[in-house]
Amino acid sequence: MAKGLTKRSVDYSQWYNELVMKADLAENSAVRGCMVIKPYGYAIWEKMQQALDKMFKDTGHQNAYFPLFIPKSYLSKEADHVEGFAKECAVVTHYRLKNDPDGKGVVVDPEAKLEEELIVRPTSETIIWSTYKNWIQSYRDLPIKCNQWANVVRWEMRTRLFLRTAEFLWQEGHTAHATKEEAMEETETMIQVYADFAEKFMGVPVVQGFKTANERFAGALETYTIEALMQDGKALQSGTSHFLGQNFAKAFDVKFAGKEGKEEYVWASSWGVSTRLMGALIMAHSDDYGLVLPPKLAPIQVAIVPIFKSEEDLAKISAVVEPIVAKLKDKGISVKFDDSDNRKPGWKFAQYELQGVPIRLAVGPRDIENNTAEVARRDTLTKEVVSMDDVDGYIAELLDTIQENIYQKALDFRTEKTTEVESYDEFKKVLEEKGGFILAHWDGSSETEQKIKEDTKATIRCIPLDGDKTPGKCMVTGKPSAQRVLFAKAY
Repeated sequence: MAKGLTKRSVDYSQWYNELVMKADLAENSAVRGCMVIKPYGYAIWEKMQQALDKMFKDTGHQNAYFPLFIPKSYLSKEADHVEGFAKECAVVTHYRLKNDPDGKGVVVDPEAKLEEELIVRPTSETIIWSTYKNWIQSYRDLPIKCNQWANVVRWEMRTRLFLRTAEFLWQEGHTAHATKEEAMEETETMIQVYADFAEKFMGVPVVQGFKTANERFAGALETYTIEALMQDGKALQSGTSHFLGQNFAKAFDVKFAGKEGKEEYVWASSWGVSTRLMGALIMAHSDDYGLVLPPKLAPIQVAIVPIFKSEEDLAKISAVVEPIVAKLKDKGISVKFDDSDNRKPGWKFAQYELQGVPIRLAVGPRDIENNTAEVARRDTLTKEVVSMDDVDGYIAELLDTIQENIYQKALDFRTEKTTEVESYDEFKKVLEEKGGFILAHWDGSSETEQKIKEDTKATIRCIPLDGDKTPGKCMVTGKPSAQRVLFAKAY
């Protein structure tokens, strides 16, 4: 077990916090509520970005960049939107500092008050739709399918690295369409893109569904979500895609002339995922020994540790290992040959285990004599002795096996932790004793939804797109229910 790492069974929250810092992913910054993403953590985020960016471009999107600052009046234009974000906004009121007359550093210059306050973006719908007004005149200008990689600020009092910070990194897509059908298709396409990324790259199984009216994005007519289950039995919203209707087009007077010359308001979608995915990756797979990373997102997929006592030993090992490194790199596999002499092999083994490197090779003088290497798997913590002659091919296949195994393990856990219930008493019992996802009937009312939340702290995570569509009776009121919905306690 990683030295000093709290067991998950003892304190899951403490385990998570310690792991983020001990694995060199991130740390708290000098700015309250903000984090520093360290190089190793950022390398994982970059792998996520690269995969998602390709998926976005493969579905016809282009990257752009819009301002960090949003005039306060813009947020006032869409009532639901401003209400949804009003309590989370950071506001810029002045544009200049000056030296303190008392010689105590600098102070805000009271003469430099802005005529209109600027909001540090909590999300970019308003600034983007004010821009789209200049871009769109005719149906020929549609669709517009933009994405931006950016940072946003949502003022948070209780923060947690990756999961909830005042500033975080994300991508946000904003699209404009000529018809409702196109905008809905876009909304559904992008939630599928997110689901594919979560399952195929992160190894995290997700439930796709749409949010209740209470849980929708501020200003959206529909919000689609992917919900993942963490090892402590709590859900994590891992990506959302919103059908915005014509709300923002009407707020910013964005119209287009159709083929017959008639003016119509544009239809819209927006969608995003953030560095919260880093939290999902950690909590879905990792163990008491440290991170467990799916190979597709691991910055280092293979670490090779030479075991040597002399420079002569190292030279012999290097002569054998370096051609293997070259072959692995030719296959697109990221590999690190750690021939540093300032740490012992045992320390290196523990460190690569802590940082979730999928495969570790140990090679010593005896291995050179036997033409073998010891291969350790991070996901199962098992070891095998493999011939040097085919070690590159073996590793390539093993990485695929590990990727599949990590996903399957998470899927099996979710299956085990998903329960159908009929009564409210059963719901409360399962929630308290087992946790996880609970599928239950709900009468569709906000009042019942709010009562369940107040009674149990569980929320409706989504109304699943695929699942049991059999009608039934609400577990609380006994009123008719169209289908089972997904409940859980959540981050």
